[in-house]
Amino acid sequence: MQAAQGVAERTDDDEVTLVAVTKGRSLEAIRDLYDAGHRDFGENRAQELAAKAPELPSDIRWHFVGPLQRNKVSVIRPLVTLLHSLDRTQLAAAWVRDGAHAPPALLEVNLGEEPQKHGFSPDEAGAGADEIVEMGVDLRGVMSIPPAGLHPGAFFEQLVGLRDELRRKHPQVVEVSAGMTDDFEEAIRAGATTIRVGRAIFE
Repeated sequence: MQAAQGVAERTDDDEVTLVAVTKGRSLEAIRDLYDAGHRDFGENRAQELAAKAPELPSDIRWHFVGPLQRNKVSVIRPLVTLLHSLDRTQLAAAWVRDGAHAPPALLEVNLGEEPQKHGFSPDEAGAGADEIVEMGVDLRGVMSIPPAGLHPGAFFEQLVGLRDELRRKHPQVVEVSAGMTDDFEEAIRAGATTIRVGRAIFE
């Protein structure tokens, strides 16, 4: 597996982007992985990314993978290559507000329709994607975290199928961000194009 050269440059359908999630990790640990050749890193928290990014090499491709409040958009937007967690239309509006350059984003889908999680329900995803694209968001794919305690494979397959449905109307929707330390192998088998792994890398 190798890191992709950025979401906008994907050329190989079999390539999987490994996003090393750096939540709670030291600058030294991140630099060690960078020195080993890795370039795609992910953060869950806006304040943590804002503090780390200026202290690390500028060619890192930062992915924001956690919940994002609208009042943090102006902090995050200039730093990231891809927003994985576009979970509501209000956030989409903030993401492209003021004509600022907005990096691509993924539609977060709440596959299990769990009340404690963010994201569009599977039934809302199509209309949500249409509205977000109409707003001017560069929508590139879908993201989800399956319900805990259930076999994730079926949920990953559902997410890939949803991506395929959205792609018929929006050809640029190609990415599937799915799978973390405990289930990334199943996500890859189902067709994920990006996995988000922290513990398996840093511990």
